[in-house]
Amino acid sequence: MINIERLTGLPVSEEAVECVERKGAGHPDTLADLLSEAVSVSLSKEYIRLFGAVLHHNSDKGFLAAGSARKNFQGGRIIKPMRFFIGDRATFKAKGIKVPVAEIAVEAAKKWMGEHMRFIEPDRHIVFHPELAPGSEQLAGIYAADGGRGLLGANDTSAAIGYWPLSPTEELVLSLEKFLNSVRFKRRYPETGEDVKVMAVREKKSVAVTIAMPLIDRFLRSEGEYFVRKEMVLGEIENFLAKNYLNNHFDGFMVHLNGLDTRGRGMAGIYASVLGTSAEDADSGQVGRGNRANGLISFGRPLTTEAVAGKNPRSHTGKIYGVLAHLLARKVFEGTQGLREVYVLLVSRIGMEINRPAVVSVKLRFQKGAHPADASKNITGIIEEELSEKKLLAFTRQLSQGKYAVC
Repeated sequence: MINIERLTGLPVSEEAVECVERKGAGHPDTLADLLSEAVSVSLSKEYIRLFGAVLHHNSDKGFLAAGSARKNFQGGRIIKPMRFFIGDRATFKAKGIKVPVAEIAVEAAKKWMGEHMRFIEPDRHIVFHPELAPGSEQLAGIYAADGGRGLLGANDTSAAIGYWPLSPTEELVLSLEKFLNSVRFKRRYPETGEDVKVMAVREKKSVAVTIAMPLIDRFLRSEGEYFVRKEMVLGEIENFLAKNYLNNHFDGFMVHLNGLDTRGRGMAGIYASVLGTSAEDADSGQVGRGNRANGLISFGRPLTTEAVAGKNPRSHTGKIYGVLAHLLARKVFEGTQGLREVYVLLVSRIGMEINRPAVVSVKLRFQKGAHPADASKNITGIIEEELSEKKLLAFTRQLSQGKYAVC
Protein backbone atom coordinates (compact mmCIF):
# COMPACT_ATOMS: atom_id res chain seq x y z
CA MET A 1 0.00 0.00 0.00
CA ILE A 2 1.22 3.49 -0.88
CA ASN A 3 0.28 6.10 1.69
CA ILE A 4 -0.09 9.60 0.23
CA GLU A 5 -0.69 12.63 2.40
CA ARG A 6 -0.69 16.38 2.01
CA LEU A 7 1.74 18.57 3.92
CA THR A 8 0.83 21.94 5.38
CA GLY A 9 3.12 24.76 6.38
CA LEU A 10 6.03 26.40 4.62
CA PRO A 11 8.51 24.69 2.29
CA VAL A 12 12.11 24.60 3.47
CA SER A 13 13.09 27.43 1.12
CA GLU A 14 10.62 29.80 2.83
CA GLU A 15 11.49 29.03 6.44
CA ALA A 16 13.31 31.84 8.26
CA VAL A 17 16.53 29.84 8.74
CA GLU A 18 18.03 27.05 6.63
CA CYS A 19 21.34 25.28 7.12
CA VAL A 20 23.01 23.06 4.51
CA GLU A 21 26.43 21.41 4.37
CA ARG A 22 28.49 19.42 1.88
CA LYS A 23 31.76 17.62 2.43
CA GLY A 24 33.79 17.56 -0.79
CA ALA A 25 35.68 14.73 -2.45
CA GLY A 26 38.83 15.15 -0.34
CA HIS A 27 37.13 15.38 3.04
CA PRO A 28 38.09 12.37 5.20
CA ASP A 29 34.46 11.23 5.64
CA THR A 30 33.79 11.51 1.92
CA LEU A 31 37.02 9.69 1.13
CA ALA A 32 35.91 6.84 3.40
CA ASP A 33 32.57 6.69 1.59
CA LEU A 34 34.02 6.82 -1.91
CA LEU A 35 36.79 4.31 -1.24
CA SER A 36 34.31 1.86 0.31
CA GLU A 37 31.97 2.28 -2.62
CA ALA A 38 34.83 1.67 -5.07
CA VAL A 39 35.53 -1.61 -3.27
CA SER A 40 31.88 -2.71 -3.51
CA VAL A 41 31.66 -1.84 -7.21
CA SER A 42 34.86 -3.76 -8.00
CA LEU A 43 33.74 -6.80 -6.04
CA SER A 44 30.32 -6.66 -7.71
CA LYS A 45 31.90 -6.58 -11.18
CA GLU A 46 34.15 -9.52 -10.36
CA TYR A 47 31.27 -11.57 -8.95
CA ILE A 48 29.27 -10.87 -12.10
CA ARG A 49 32.23 -11.86 -14.27
CA LEU A 50 32.79 -15.13 -12.41
CA PHE A 51 29.28 -16.13 -11.41
CA GLY A 52 26.86 -14.01 -13.43
CA ALA A 53 25.50 -12.22 -10.36
CA VAL A 54 26.54 -10.06 -7.42
CA LEU A 55 27.22 -12.25 -4.39
CA HIS A 56 26.99 -11.42 -0.70
CA HIS A 57 29.29 -8.64 0.43
CA ASN A 58 29.25 -5.34 2.31
CA SER A 59 32.25 -3.02 2.50
CA ASP A 60 30.49 -0.25 4.39
CA LYS A 61 32.53 -0.46 7.60
CA GLY A 62 35.37 1.65 6.27
CA PHE A 63 37.59 3.82 8.46
CA LEU A 64 40.28 6.24 7.29
CA ALA A 65 42.85 6.89 10.04
CA ALA A 66 44.72 10.17 9.73
CA GLY A 67 48.46 10.12 9.23
CA SER A 68 51.11 12.66 10.15
CA ALA A 69 52.62 15.41 8.00
CA ARG A 70 55.16 18.21 8.26
CA LYS A 71 54.08 21.19 6.19
CA ASN A 72 56.62 23.68 4.87
CA PHE A 73 56.62 26.53 2.38
CA GLN A 74 57.69 25.22 -1.05
CA GLY A 75 56.84 21.68 0.01
CA GLY A 76 56.44 19.52 3.09
CA ARG A 77 56.46 15.78 3.55
CA ILE A 78 54.43 12.92 4.93
CA ILE A 79 55.89 11.49 8.13
CA LYS A 80 53.33 8.75 8.76
CA PRO A 81 50.96 7.51 6.03
CA MET A 82 47.20 7.42 6.35
CA ARG A 83 45.60 4.03 6.93
CA PHE A 84 42.35 2.80 5.42
CA PHE A 85 40.57 -0.15 7.01
CA ILE A 86 38.26 -1.98 4.61
CA GLY A 87 35.43 -3.90 6.35
CA ASP A 88 33.08 -5.87 6.60
CA ARG A 89 31.99 -9.11 4.83
CA ALA A 90 32.41 -10.74 1.42
CA THR A 91 32.08 -14.02 -0.45
CA PHE A 92 35.52 -15.63 -0.81
CA LYS A 93 34.45 -18.83 -2.56
CA ALA A 94 31.48 -20.01 -4.61
CA LYS A 95 30.92 -22.99 -6.91
CA GLY A 96 34.42 -24.17 -6.07
CA ILE A 97 36.00 -20.94 -7.33
CA LYS A 98 38.07 -18.78 -4.99
CA VAL A 99 37.76 -15.01 -5.20
CA PRO A 100 40.84 -12.88 -4.27
CA VAL A 101 38.70 -10.51 -2.22
CA ALA A 102 41.50 -8.70 -0.37
CA GLU A 103 43.50 -8.07 -3.54
CA ILE A 104 40.44 -6.77 -5.41
CA ALA A 105 39.51 -4.48 -2.52
CA VAL A 106 42.97 -2.97 -2.13
CA GLU A 107 43.45 -2.51 -5.87
CA ALA A 108 40.05 -0.79 -6.19
CA ALA A 109 40.80 1.62 -3.34
CA LYS A 110 44.27 2.42 -4.71
CA LYS A 111 42.90 3.00 -8.19
CA TRP A 112 40.21 5.38 -6.96
CA MET A 113 42.67 7.34 -4.81
CA GLY A 114 45.21 7.61 -7.62
CA GLU A 115 42.60 8.86 -10.09
CA HIS A 116 40.87 11.43 -7.89
CA MET A 117 43.45 12.88 -5.50
CA ARG A 118 46.14 14.74 -7.46
CA PHE A 119 48.88 14.72 -4.84
CA ILE A 120 48.35 11.35 -3.19
CA GLU A 121 50.54 8.44 -4.29
CA PRO A 122 48.59 5.41 -3.05
CA ASP A 123 51.67 3.21 -2.63
CA ARG A 124 53.45 5.83 -0.50
CA HIS A 125 50.88 7.92 1.30
CA ILE A 126 48.28 5.41 2.46
CA VAL A 127 48.37 1.87 3.85
CA PHE A 128 45.37 -0.34 3.09
CA HIS A 129 44.11 -2.87 5.62
CA PRO A 130 41.53 -5.28 4.13
CA GLU A 131 39.47 -6.58 7.04
CA LEU A 132 36.79 -8.31 4.96
CA ALA A 133 35.74 -11.75 6.18
CA PRO A 134 33.20 -14.38 5.06
CA GLY A 135 29.61 -13.53 5.90
CA SER A 136 27.05 -15.52 7.84
CA GLU A 137 25.82 -18.72 6.24
CA GLN A 138 22.21 -17.49 6.30
CA LEU A 139 22.91 -14.22 4.46
CA ALA A 140 25.32 -15.79 1.99
CA GLY A 141 22.76 -18.49 1.31
CA ILE A 142 20.26 -15.95 -0.02
CA TYR A 143 22.54 -15.26 -2.96
CA ALA A 144 23.55 -18.88 -3.55
CA ALA A 145 19.94 -20.03 -3.70
CA ASP A 146 18.89 -17.29 -6.09
CA GLY A 147 21.44 -17.95 -8.81
CA GLY A 148 21.30 -14.33 -9.95
CA ARG A 149 18.01 -14.68 -11.80
CA GLY A 150 15.87 -12.04 -10.13
CA LEU A 151 15.23 -9.82 -7.14
CA LEU A 152 16.25 -10.90 -3.67
CA GLY A 153 14.68 -10.42 -0.30
CA ALA A 154 15.92 -7.49 1.75
CA ASN A 155 18.86 -8.51 3.90
CA ASP A 156 18.06 -5.87 6.50
CA THR A 157 15.19 -3.95 8.03
CA SER A 158 15.91 -0.34 7.24
CA ALA A 159 14.37 2.95 6.21
CA ALA A 160 15.37 5.71 3.81
CA ILE A 161 13.86 9.03 2.83
CA GLY A 162 14.37 11.23 -0.22
CA TYR A 163 13.02 14.56 -1.40
CA TRP A 164 12.77 16.88 -4.40
CA PRO A 165 13.28 19.59 -5.48
CA LEU A 166 16.39 20.97 -3.90
CA SER A 167 16.05 24.39 -2.33
CA PRO A 168 18.13 27.29 -3.73
CA THR A 169 20.40 27.01 -0.67
CA GLU A 170 20.95 23.31 -1.29
CA GLU A 171 21.66 23.98 -4.96
CA LEU A 172 24.15 26.69 -3.96
CA VAL A 173 26.09 24.39 -1.62
CA LEU A 174 26.15 21.50 -4.09
CA SER A 175 27.18 23.60 -7.08
CA LEU A 176 29.81 25.61 -5.18
CA GLU A 177 31.66 22.50 -3.98
CA LYS A 178 31.51 20.99 -7.46
CA PHE A 179 32.84 24.26 -8.90
CA LEU A 180 35.76 24.36 -6.45
CA ASN A 181 36.65 20.73 -7.15
CA SER A 182 36.09 20.89 -10.90
CA VAL A 183 38.90 20.07 -13.31
CA ARG A 184 38.72 23.58 -14.74
CA PHE A 185 39.08 25.26 -11.34
CA LYS A 186 41.97 23.01 -10.31
CA ARG A 187 43.78 23.82 -13.54
CA ARG A 188 43.45 27.54 -12.81
CA TYR A 189 44.21 27.18 -9.11
CA PRO A 190 46.30 24.02 -8.70
CA GLU A 191 47.27 25.17 -5.21
CA THR A 192 43.76 24.42 -3.90
CA GLY A 193 43.22 21.04 -2.26
CA GLU A 194 40.30 18.66 -2.73
CA ASP A 195 39.25 18.74 0.93
CA VAL A 196 36.48 21.30 0.40
CA LYS A 197 33.77 21.74 3.01
CA VAL A 198 30.91 24.16 2.38
CA MET A 199 28.38 25.26 4.98
CA ALA A 200 25.62 27.73 4.10
CA VAL A 201 23.26 29.31 6.61
CA ARG A 202 20.40 31.27 5.10
CA GLU A 203 18.53 33.80 7.21
CA LYS A 204 15.56 34.98 5.18
CA LYS A 205 17.23 35.98 1.88
CA SER A 206 20.79 36.53 3.10
CA VAL A 207 23.30 33.68 3.14
CA ALA A 208 26.49 33.21 5.15
CA VAL A 209 28.75 30.75 3.32
CA THR A 210 31.70 29.24 5.15
CA ILE A 211 34.28 27.29 3.16
CA ALA A 212 37.29 25.31 4.32
CA MET A 213 39.80 24.44 1.59
CA PRO A 214 43.53 23.97 2.15
CA LEU A 215 46.21 25.40 -0.11
CA ILE A 216 49.01 23.03 -1.14
CA ASP A 217 52.27 24.02 0.54
CA ARG A 218 54.53 23.26 -2.45
CA PHE A 219 52.91 26.18 -4.32
CA LEU A 220 53.54 28.65 -1.49
CA ARG A 221 56.83 30.49 -1.00
CA SER A 222 55.72 32.44 2.08
CA GLU A 223 52.90 33.32 4.40
CA GLY A 224 52.31 36.46 2.38
CA GLU A 225 51.84 34.47 -0.81
CA TYR A 226 49.30 32.24 0.95
CA PHE A 227 47.11 35.25 1.75
CA VAL A 228 47.47 36.65 -1.78
CA ARG A 229 46.35 33.36 -3.30
CA LYS A 230 43.60 33.02 -0.73
CA GLU A 231 42.19 36.42 -1.73
CA MET A 232 42.23 35.38 -5.38
CA VAL A 233 40.28 32.22 -4.59
CA LEU A 234 37.87 34.15 -2.39
CA GLY A 235 37.23 36.52 -5.27
CA GLU A 236 36.42 33.57 -7.55
CA ILE A 237 33.96 32.24 -5.00
CA GLU A 238 32.23 35.62 -4.61
CA ASN A 239 32.00 36.02 -8.40
CA PHE A 240 30.55 32.52 -8.75
CA LEU A 241 27.87 33.19 -6.14
CA ALA A 242 27.00 36.63 -7.52
CA LYS A 243 26.73 35.36 -11.09
CA ASN A 244 24.59 32.33 -10.28
CA TYR A 245 22.55 33.24 -7.21
CA LEU A 246 22.46 36.97 -6.45
CA ASN A 247 19.03 38.55 -7.13
CA ASN A 248 17.73 35.26 -8.56
CA HIS A 249 17.32 33.77 -5.10
CA PHE A 250 19.22 35.81 -2.51
CA ASP A 251 19.75 39.45 -1.58
CA GLY A 252 23.33 39.08 -0.41
CA PHE A 253 26.20 36.88 0.70
CA MET A 254 28.77 36.85 3.45
CA VAL A 255 31.64 34.53 2.48
CA HIS A 256 34.26 33.16 4.86
CA LEU A 257 37.24 31.11 3.66
CA ASN A 258 39.56 29.27 6.07
CA GLY A 259 38.34 31.10 9.13
CA LEU A 260 41.15 30.01 11.48
CA ASP A 261 43.83 31.82 9.48
CA THR A 262 45.91 34.29 11.52
CA ARG A 263 48.58 36.53 10.01
CA GLY A 264 52.01 36.57 11.56
CA ARG A 265 52.13 32.95 12.69
CA GLY A 266 53.66 31.47 9.57
CA MET A 267 52.69 27.89 8.76
CA ALA A 268 50.93 27.60 12.14
CA GLY A 269 48.49 30.33 11.18
CA ILE A 270 47.33 29.13 7.76
CA TYR A 271 45.34 26.19 6.37
CA ALA A 272 48.01 24.47 4.28
CA SER A 273 48.33 20.87 3.18
CA VAL A 274 50.88 18.54 1.64
CA LEU A 275 48.38 16.26 -0.12
CA GLY A 276 45.14 18.24 -0.29
CA THR A 277 43.24 16.48 2.49
CA SER A 278 43.11 16.96 6.24
CA ALA A 279 43.32 13.16 6.55
CA GLU A 280 47.07 13.56 6.07
CA ASP A 281 47.45 14.71 9.67
CA ALA A 282 44.34 16.28 11.22
CA ASP A 283 41.08 14.37 10.78
CA SER A 284 40.07 10.76 10.34
CA GLY A 285 37.07 9.69 8.28
CA GLN A 286 34.34 7.10 8.61
CA VAL A 287 31.68 5.71 6.27
CA GLY A 288 28.23 7.21 6.84
CA ARG A 289 29.29 10.36 8.70
CA GLY A 290 29.16 12.66 5.72
CA ASN A 291 26.84 13.50 2.85
CA ARG A 292 23.57 11.67 2.29
CA ALA A 293 22.92 9.93 -1.02
CA ASN A 294 21.98 13.22 -2.73
CA GLY A 295 25.34 14.73 -1.79
CA LEU A 296 24.06 17.01 0.96
CA ILE A 297 23.59 17.28 4.71
CA SER A 298 20.45 19.41 5.01
CA PHE A 299 19.49 20.11 8.59
CA GLY A 300 15.96 21.24 7.77
CA ARG A 301 15.11 17.97 6.02
CA PRO A 302 14.52 14.48 7.36
CA LEU A 303 17.82 12.61 7.02
CA THR A 304 18.46 8.97 6.24
CA THR A 305 20.80 7.76 8.98
CA GLU A 306 21.82 4.58 7.17
CA ALA A 307 25.23 4.59 5.48
CA VAL A 308 24.77 4.06 1.74
CA ALA A 309 28.33 3.69 0.44
CA GLY A 310 29.78 0.18 0.28
CA LYS A 311 26.56 -1.70 0.91
CA ASN A 312 25.54 -4.57 -1.35
CA PRO A 313 23.64 -3.21 -4.38
CA ARG A 314 21.47 -6.29 -4.85
CA SER A 315 19.78 -6.79 -1.52
CA HIS A 316 20.81 -4.20 1.04
CA THR A 317 17.91 -1.78 1.20
CA GLY A 318 20.05 0.67 3.18
CA LYS A 319 21.74 1.34 -0.15
CA ILE A 320 18.98 0.56 -2.63
CA TYR A 321 16.30 2.60 -0.89
CA GLY A 322 18.81 5.28 0.13
CA VAL A 323 19.36 6.18 -3.52
CA LEU A 324 15.94 5.19 -4.84
CA ALA A 325 13.95 7.37 -2.42
CA HIS A 326 15.51 10.52 -3.90
CA LEU A 327 14.95 9.30 -7.46
CA LEU A 328 11.31 8.49 -6.73
CA ALA A 329 10.73 11.91 -5.17
CA ARG A 330 12.08 13.57 -8.30
CA LYS A 331 10.00 11.41 -10.64
CA VAL A 332 6.85 12.15 -8.64
CA PHE A 333 7.59 15.88 -8.66
CA GLU A 334 8.34 16.01 -12.38
CA GLY A 335 5.41 13.79 -13.27
CA THR A 336 2.73 15.58 -11.23
CA GLN A 337 1.41 19.08 -11.72
CA GLY A 338 1.04 21.63 -8.94
CA LEU A 339 3.67 20.34 -6.50
CA ARG A 340 6.19 22.34 -4.47
CA GLU A 341 7.89 19.59 -2.46
CA VAL A 342 7.85 15.80 -2.41
CA TYR A 343 9.14 13.45 0.28
CA VAL A 344 9.29 9.68 -0.20
CA LEU A 345 9.87 7.27 2.69
CA LEU A 346 10.69 3.61 1.97
CA VAL A 347 10.86 1.00 4.73
CA SER A 348 12.02 -2.57 4.21
CA ARG A 349 11.43 -5.65 6.30
CA ILE A 350 14.15 -8.27 6.27
CA GLY A 351 13.30 -11.17 4.00
CA MET A 352 10.64 -9.33 1.97
CA GLU A 353 11.37 -8.79 -1.73
CA ILE A 354 12.96 -5.41 -2.26
CA ASN A 355 10.30 -4.40 -4.78
CA ARG A 356 7.66 -4.85 -2.05
CA PRO A 357 8.57 -2.35 0.68
CA ALA A 358 6.81 -2.78 4.01
CA VAL A 359 5.94 0.94 3.87
CA VAL A 360 5.84 3.51 1.08
CA SER A 361 4.95 6.98 2.33
CA VAL A 362 4.66 9.96 -0.02
CA LYS A 363 4.22 13.43 1.45
CA LEU A 364 3.32 16.32 -0.82
CA ARG A 365 3.33 20.07 -0.51
CA PHE A 366 1.20 21.69 -3.21
CA GLN A 367 1.46 25.09 -4.82
CA LYS A 368 -1.12 27.62 -3.72
CA GLY A 369 -4.46 26.91 -5.32
CA ALA A 370 -3.38 23.56 -6.77
CA HIS A 371 -5.77 20.69 -6.12
CA PRO A 372 -5.18 18.13 -8.90
CA ALA A 373 -7.94 15.58 -8.57
CA ASP A 374 -5.92 12.76 -10.10
CA ALA A 375 -2.69 13.41 -8.17
CA SER A 376 -2.95 10.33 -5.95
CA LYS A 377 -3.74 8.02 -8.85
CA ASN A 378 -0.90 9.46 -10.91
CA ILE A 379 1.62 9.21 -8.07
CA THR A 380 0.61 5.65 -7.27
CA GLY A 381 1.20 4.73 -10.90
CA ILE A 382 4.68 6.31 -10.90
CA ILE A 383 5.72 4.53 -7.70
CA GLU A 384 4.34 1.17 -8.79
CA GLU A 385 6.11 1.38 -12.14
CA GLU A 386 9.48 2.21 -10.54
CA LEU A 387 9.05 -0.62 -8.02
CA SER A 388 8.18 -3.17 -10.70
CA GLU A 389 10.47 -6.18 -10.83
CA LYS A 390 11.82 -5.24 -14.24
CA LYS A 391 12.64 -1.64 -13.30
CA LEU A 392 14.09 -2.43 -9.89
CA LEU A 393 16.23 -5.26 -11.23
CA ALA A 394 17.69 -2.85 -13.81
CA PHE A 395 18.23 -0.27 -11.07
CA THR A 396 20.17 -2.68 -8.84
CA ARG A 397 22.34 -3.68 -11.82
CA GLN A 398 23.15 -0.02 -12.40
CA LEU A 399 24.00 0.38 -8.72
CA SER A 400 26.41 -2.55 -8.96
CA GLN A 401 28.20 -0.77 -11.82
CA GLY A 402 28.59 2.46 -9.83
CA LYS A 403 26.17 4.40 -12.05
CA TYR A 404 24.69 6.40 -9.15
CA ALA A 405 26.42 8.71 -6.70
CA VAL A 406 26.17 7.61 -3.08
CA CYS A 407 27.45 10.75 -1.37
